[in-house]
Amino acid sequence: MAETGLFITFEGSEGCGKSTQIRRIAEKLRADGREVISLREPGGTPIGEQIRNLLQYDDDASAMTSEAELLLFAASRAQLVREVIRPALERGAVVLCDRFFDSTTVYQGVARALPAAEVAAINVFAVGSTLPDLTLLLDLDAAEGRLRASLRKGPVDRMEQEGGEFYEAVRRGYLELAQKNPSRFVVIDASPDESVVAASIEAAIMYRLKEVV
Repeated sequence: MAETGLFITFEGSEGCGKSTQIRRIAEKLRADGREVISLREPGGTPIGEQIRNLLQYDDDASAMTSEAELLLFAASRAQLVREVIRPALERGAVVLCDRFFDSTTVYQGVARALPAAEVAAINVFAVGSTLPDLTLLLDLDAAEGRLRASLRKGPVDRMEQEGGEFYEAVRRGYLELAQKNPSRFVVIDASPDESVVAASIEAAIMYRLKEVV
């Protein structure tokens, strides 16, 4: 657990509703008088946002290797941890992050089939001792998630162009991670109405906040 503050990460495949739920719980926590920092990965810093654009939308990214992709995610994360996350936790803020190293473990390690030990070593190098206190996995059927993602407005990023088999592997990878790390993960059923999902998330976070007060 962080000595001060609380670091909460949100994980899940495309279309599971992470962004919406982060906005909702951030508003709730701010209304309760807490400092809340909402972040996304890759991104969250000027350097990270440039990496995000390269990973998701740059025309040349179609030729990107899985190894290069892994290292770019790690580079964005390393900057975010040191520039934003650690200082925020040290002053007692609640940090909400849309994805963190579990995404790399699953997307690059499982779905891209990169060696697990090498992915883990790069994750550790990128974040050091800055680990989430709580990870909320918004679990959703892969086909339903892809359908929801397809209905969103805006450009389709590179990851969203992957096929169904890729996202089935992503879902399996996340559920296996949650099973291996029960003290950190809480699995949230993301299929019900948005307000129902929000209530489950709020309950999990409030329970964890009581432990650090």
